[in-house]
Amino acid sequence: MNDYVIVGGGAIGGTIAFHLAEAGHEVLLVDADPAHVAAVRAGGLVLRGADGDRRVRVRAATPEEADGPLRHVLLCVKAQATAGAAGWIAPRLAPDGYVVSVQNGLNEQLIASYVGDARTVGAFVNIFADVVEPGVIKDGGPGAFVIGEVDGGSSPRVDRLVADLAGLGAKATGNVGGYLWAKLGFGAMLSATALADAPMAGLIDRHRPLMHALVAEVFTVAGTLGLRLEPFDAFDARAYLPGAPEQAREEATDRLTAWLRTQPKDRSGIWRDIAVRHRPIEVHDHYRPVFAQARAAGVATPLLSGMLARLAEVETGRSPMSERHLTELLAS
Repeated sequence: MNDYVIVGGGAIGGTIAFHLAEAGHEVLLVDADPAHVAAVRAGGLVLRGADGDRRVRVRAATPEEADGPLRHVLLCVKAQATAGAAGWIAPRLAPDGYVVSVQNGLNEQLIASYVGDARTVGAFVNIFADVVEPGVIKDGGPGAFVIGEVDGGSSPRVDRLVADLAGLGAKATGNVGGYLWAKLGFGAMLSATALADAPMAGLIDRHRPLMHALVAEVFTVAGTLGLRLEPFDAFDARAYLPGAPEQAREEATDRLTAWLRTQPKDRSGIWRDIAVRHRPIEVHDHYRPVFAQARAAGVATPLLSGMLARLAEVETGRSPMSERHLTELLAS
């Protein structure tokens, strides 16, 4: 069995740590929250699902307590914490070690600037989960998980990761960038839903013209990079490409909202960070590379910019959550 270090034990990292430990792998969970670490040490890591709680024993430590050498590292922190976490990992990473970016957003290049291209692995994850109390992760339903070398090649380490993460349905890909940019399109919809206090599926359904336009802006930028966008779960990226038939887009949104309504988690992690955890959201970091590429390619992104500006107002308490944000954004 392989050993793994999970840096960031929140929704994504905690879920992965649980499944790896349950499968018999040795896992060290490194998290900056002392209360979370203490709870895992005292009572194990709990995954709470519809059928009740499951519990596994997992070693846990704060960054101040953990040390190297680290070999198989899964980096699962929020995007805005990537630089700090990568800086902590770099001097502790073994020469033959690697770091997998199991995060939302485009963080591989930043990680590689700390540990090198050869020790950086890409991944796309769409896990639905929440930390509901220290040591407890609420399972919000299954989601896609793909892993691949950043350069698109195959490798024994990717094959090994996929095998070890089979409990989460992990698959190998030669096009991790196509998945990550597709998720940025889907993520634009989810980010917009955090402007209101209502279930994601209904908001997307009621505000289709806005949602479709947000995805189109992201995908227009992706098109300047020559990427092949990949479908995942119930999100058919091809139906939202600029120039795709309107009927195909409407049918894709029918399928997407129907699927979202089946998920136990009905609000986004972005909404939860604002409304429940009262902490800064990571989506601003997600879209900085999108805006940079848009500027370089001369692509306008007014709706995406406007949506993030409104989110900044909501997350800082200068504006309340309200569905009117979505109506006003489309009319602006």
